[in-house]
Amino acid sequence: MITAQAAEFAAALPGGGRLGGLDVGTKTIGLATCDAGWRFASPAHTIARTRFAADLAALTAFVGKERLAGLVIGLPLNMDGSDSPRTQSVRAFARNLAPLALPLLLWDERWSTAAVERAMIAEDLSRARRAERVDRLAAGYILQGAIDALARWRP
Repeated sequence: MITAQAAEFAAALPGGGRLGGLDVGTKTIGLATCDAGWRFASPAHTIARTRFAADLAALTAFVGKERLAGLVIGLPLNMDGSDSPRTQSVRAFARNLAPLALPLLLWDERWSTAAVERAMIAEDLSRARRAERVDRLAAGYILQGAIDALARWRP
């Protein structure tokens, strides 16, 4: 099941469970996880993208290792809320995750990278350090936004 509705996603997870967050880029996929009570998200790591079969294998391993019940995928909408070519690519990526057999929530990520970049600049991290961390931190930011919205359905 793929949805953009938090209530529908929560209904697919009646017992709660740990969630994963994905920031899907053209070159990397940032990963994050949250606790089973959906209270706090933590950045995990970054997968370098190659071909989809390898990406799926890495995500399958991540889901299994972390025992995830569902995934929140950042959806890069235009600033006016409309779809872009990148949005269509992420939607296709989500559809191709069907072998994982997990509920998927597409979550608006318009400000995630900018917010994470600002925080890292405020911490005075070098460009190289920011580039190394931005995707997994953005995944954590996306996941935290989603679990904050899911608060009324917390297990």
